[in-house]
Amino acid sequence: MSTVPHATGYHTPVLSHTVLKYLVTDIDGTYVDATAGGGGHVAAILSVLSPKGRVVAVDRDSDAVQTVKARLPDAIKMRRLTVCKGRFSNLQNLIPDLLPATGLLLDLGVSSHQLDTGQRGFSHRQSAYLDMRMDTDLNLTAADLVNGATEDELLTILRSWGEEPSARAIARAMIANRPIETTTGLARTVRDAVPARQESRAVARTFQALRIAVNQELEELAQVLETSLNTVAEGGRMVVISYHSLEDRMVKRMLRDGVLNGEPKRDLYGNRLVPWKPLTRRPVTPDAAEIAANRRSRSAKLRAGTRCSVPVST
Repeated sequence: MSTVPHATGYHTPVLSHTVLKYLVTDIDGTYVDATAGGGGHVAAILSVLSPKGRVVAVDRDSDAVQTVKARLPDAIKMRRLTVCKGRFSNLQNLIPDLLPATGLLLDLGVSSHQLDTGQRGFSHRQSAYLDMRMDTDLNLTAADLVNGATEDELLTILRSWGEEPSARAIARAMIANRPIETTTGLARTVRDAVPARQESRAVARTFQALRIAVNQELEELAQVLETSLNTVAEGGRMVVISYHSLEDRMVKRMLRDGVLNGEPKRDLYGNRLVPWKPLTRRPVTPDAAEIAANRRSRSAKLRAGTRCSVPVST
């Protein structure tokens, strides 16, 4: 069992002390953990709030929703905790009466439970059907993509969301080895398509790219960031933990420029108008002790910002 605070066998929360430092500004406030997972961050936030404070736990994974409910029944009974199943891109429709919140937490990526549960198909370390759906109510699986997409479509997925140098060779190998129905079958196909020294990273990038595609992770992130001005109250905080450069660049851009695409808004004098004030000049990363206790935290990057009452010039 991990020695990280609030960890369970389901999942170990990353940078929990840092999350509390940047997220909680009012112990009587309402905080949304939109990636509740095993409830580690939820429990941590509840532990520092007053009896008036409230947490809303949201996750698209039914396993996570049931785990949080089972873990924190007393908080639910006391109406300090509300647990909802849904996508964080849909917060405004999912919990309209609880917004805008005092703080919003997004811990992106895949949970330990999803990786360790072989039948979920997220990891090549266990042979299972090539699934990768965070929400098992979705129809599209990774197997559907691998066996149904064209070579150019697979190439785009691998290049765009895996940043894989050998994308063309891997895409061709997938086409040649269809049908590919299992995680180990896909991993073997990737290894056979690249030089031996590249095998490990190529497999990791391929699985990442397909997972992102299946779950529309970057589209989901873009939407929650773009609507964050409405979901976080003025003076409130947004904290985001990302695990790869694609996510981190989006978070950095939103906190710095207030937009994901194009130029930031400017006033009549040409000064940039930014509705977020970044609190982290550089991303905060786990220290050596946390990485030793939780190896999967090593790629985590935390950024935080304050929602400005009015756009500010920078």
